[in-house]
Amino acid sequence: MIFTKSTKVLAANQCHQATKPVLYTIYYYSDFGIESRTMVGKITRAYEREVKEGDVKMASPKFGMSILFFFLCISFCSSTDQSFQQCFSSHLPPSNITYDVIFTQNSSQYSSILQSSIRNLRFSNASKPRYLVTPYNEDHIQATIICSKEHHMHVRVRSGGHDYEGLSYISDVPFIVIDLFHIRSVMVDIKNEYAWVGAGATLGELYYSISAKSNVHGFPAGSCPTVGVGGHISGGGFGTIFRKYGLAADNVIDAKMIDVNGNVLDRKSMGEDLFWAIRGGGGASFGVIFSWKLKLVRVPPTVTVFKTVKSLEQGATKLVQKWQNIAYKFHHDLFVHAVIQVTNPNSNQNPTVQVSFDCLFLGTTERLLSSIQRSFPELGVTQENCTEMSWIQSVLYFAGYSIAESADVLLNRTTQSTQSFKGKSDYVKEAIPKTGLEGLFKMVVEEETSVLILTPYGGRMKQIKSSATPFPYRSEYLYGIQYMISWDVAEETGKRIGWIRRLYKYMEPYVSTAPRAAYFNYRDLDLGRNSYPNTSYVESSEWGLKYFNHNFNRLVRVKTLADPHNFFWNEQSIPVLRLE
Repeated sequence: MIFTKSTKVLAANQCHQATKPVLYTIYYYSDFGIESRTMVGKITRAYEREVKEGDVKMASPKFGMSILFFFLCISFCSSTDQSFQQCFSSHLPPSNITYDVIFTQNSSQYSSILQSSIRNLRFSNASKPRYLVTPYNEDHIQATIICSKEHHMHVRVRSGGHDYEGLSYISDVPFIVIDLFHIRSVMVDIKNEYAWVGAGATLGELYYSISAKSNVHGFPAGSCPTVGVGGHISGGGFGTIFRKYGLAADNVIDAKMIDVNGNVLDRKSMGEDLFWAIRGGGGASFGVIFSWKLKLVRVPPTVTVFKTVKSLEQGATKLVQKWQNIAYKFHHDLFVHAVIQVTNPNSNQNPTVQVSFDCLFLGTTERLLSSIQRSFPELGVTQENCTEMSWIQSVLYFAGYSIAESADVLLNRTTQSTQSFKGKSDYVKEAIPKTGLEGLFKMVVEEETSVLILTPYGGRMKQIKSSATPFPYRSEYLYGIQYMISWDVAEETGKRIGWIRRLYKYMEPYVSTAPRAAYFNYRDLDLGRNSYPNTSYVESSEWGLKYFNHNFNRLVRVKTLADPHNFFWNEQSIPVLRLE
């Protein structure tokens, strides 16, 4: 390839006109993850250093590789972009061709769209998708899947961006992101007590839409309003009323998805095995789920909340000991979780651990006090501690908002994270002894930004079979644990992750074994990851059995039938069985 005095090289919106003829040799192909404007500047400066006045010369190998590699990339990227977009348009009816669906890395809106749902800054500088596709309907999703296969690119699907390991928007292999934020309509039918909700909607949008139609209906899902419905439900989904109604996945009536061949499937056409798999087994392993039909649940017009906070010096250890043995036995109307974190009362004292017991009761204060004072008098709950409200106000309360605020705040899906974090999870079958809790609290106080949330099971969860959905942790478990550590400075990443791994190791004797259970929606790549491109069953079972226990094998069989060539691959996707 020869660039002469008259050659113009176009990169994105910036041109550099070569003024000296230079001969370069192509050595190898480069990564697409470059900023064109920055790279052109580097090439220009290097060019000026390398080229001598009046010379026609071979540039140094290093420079030759860089510049030719870049120009080849620009040329190749441009043609590839056109090819992908042409493919996309060719698979749409003329009436459905929309020009603001595909965004390349050179698009002016690319960065803002990509950043809009990155909830964990640990991944803000990770590898970026070749394209962002923001479909408005299933036709756009179908075309994207077909063209991604033709162009040998993996697909990541994002609804809310809360994947703990960022797998909905990062990858180590060439990929695109289907961001479903346009597909977020919520259609509520109060008469028949169901709702169709787009997978790109947030939990906040779902809750708001239900409350706008009824003050005695709700849905049993998570407490964070910016979490996307799509990923949350497909991973199980629990919240403050799951002890009465089960998981979000337990309340799915129907679903619509696009499979690997671009077919639109509902419950009837996908079959019961695939319908089973996507309700807790992680929908991204099987296709692109774009809509859920949900069974609404009836909630009382009045619910009650309270919060009681105790430090170690105020007897928190004894309270946690008691909580472990009774919280899972409470009436299913009563939910009391324990939140463990560090507090520093004043500058003259050392940090200590405090435990917050947060309650939601589906009923009045009078009924709550009758129950809690009988079963857990040590908490010292009185009428002054309790606040009555509507169910939708309890959603605001557990999301950290004032109950005096309008429910409109639940429609805000643009909250930006300013921190990095790492999460892990465990399940407990037998109460942790006092010595184990004391060692735990000793480790927690080392990190002031650490948080542990202990969520009681029992109630309805004991009544649902462990094989009813891929989520297996039902009757035998007292509670689940979420471990979380956050930080502001990138240089602290190693230290913070090292701490949470040590904490996880410390907890090993006190939690479930064979397997050591984990919650899929608290994704943790420390448990294991798939190799690319050949993922083996043995390799995937390292993490798969922890998330799904005995249900993992059925998930593998369903995956093998639904996606035999493993197109919907990610670092923790369900593997396919390989026939030798």
